[in-house]
Amino acid sequence: MRELIENWDGESVVISYHAPTDTWIFIAIHSTVLGPANGGCRMRVYDDPEDGLRDAMRLAEGMTHKWAGIGFDIGGGKGVLAVPGPLDPDARRQVLHHFGRLLRSLNGAYCTGEDLGTTPEDMATIAEEAPEFVHGVGVRAAALVDPGPYTAFGVFLGIRACVHHVFGSPELQGRSVLVQGVGDVGAPLARRLRDSGARLLVCDTDVALAGRIAQELDGDVVGPEAVYHQECDVYAPCAMGATLSRHTIPKLRCCIVAGSANNQLAEPEDAERLYEREILYAPDYIVNAGGAVALPLLGKGHSEEEVWSRVRRIEGTVEGILREAKEQDESPVHAARRIVERALANKRREPVTARP
Repeated sequence: MRELIENWDGESVVISYHAPTDTWIFIAIHSTVLGPANGGCRMRVYDDPEDGLRDAMRLAEGMTHKWAGIGFDIGGGKGVLAVPGPLDPDARRQVLHHFGRLLRSLNGAYCTGEDLGTTPEDMATIAEEAPEFVHGVGVRAAALVDPGPYTAFGVFLGIRACVHHVFGSPELQGRSVLVQGVGDVGAPLARRLRDSGARLLVCDTDVALAGRIAQELDGDVVGPEAVYHQECDVYAPCAMGATLSRHTIPKLRCCIVAGSANNQLAEPEDAERLYEREILYAPDYIVNAGGAVALPLLGKGHSEEEVWSRVRRIEGTVEGILREAKEQDESPVHAARRIVERALANKRREPVTARP
């Protein structure tokens, strides 16, 4: 772990071990240039605790890019709960309370929300220890806020922008879209795609779930082993990251990749591999930003109408990135990164106001 931390370009890492459940807890704060760090809390099983720390660092950096890319004055951070396996309800509650106390000890340096492996109910449990530092509960807590539908809407808009760029029209009627992972984001995305006339292809490691969603939405099931060989207009990875690699990219039979999964590229060179194959890649931290947009705005009392309106800006942001990338004859990854770099540079140039 020491080597990982020493070689990281982020600001700080908090590590805690919850002995009763054998759970490692990592909070990675990548950058507070734009403001206090915000990012979801992920819970999953890792082969080694170091893998959990590495994941927290990668995801925290992604959050820095996400906030800067969508124009929010918020910094990048991420929480990871590296559990040894499925936890019973009492053990899960213990871990979440421990995480909440850790969150409270940071006094606002990092705020969290739902992520892969956690639920709105988990956020409510964490908030029992640190209510002011958890998004999705509190101010509007008559009903817990699920960021999934907002994230799905942003991805849907990103797909429209990509389809417009490639085919000359944003209309999805008759376009085939393969949604890999039909959970909290993939399922509402699939429903929006169906309602827009897209031909839906569904893949999930939970084959029964994939079957139910496909039957509900008149789609077709694609097995996990066949997903990279499936011919389609759009491939939308909405589960785990790193699905785009030197091994999978040569197999792809799509024109566009646009999905909600974080860190879809296994390594930076994969952006060029996609570009060389003339597969349009929508930078994940831009198209999957809908949930990140929604939670802080709802927490500050903005109306649903205002939040949906702000999420709609994602389509224009993606369109601008794709235009710039085309003009520069490069992968959209580079155009998106320049947005991030400009936002961070502009913030660093702002005069520091002395406290009274």
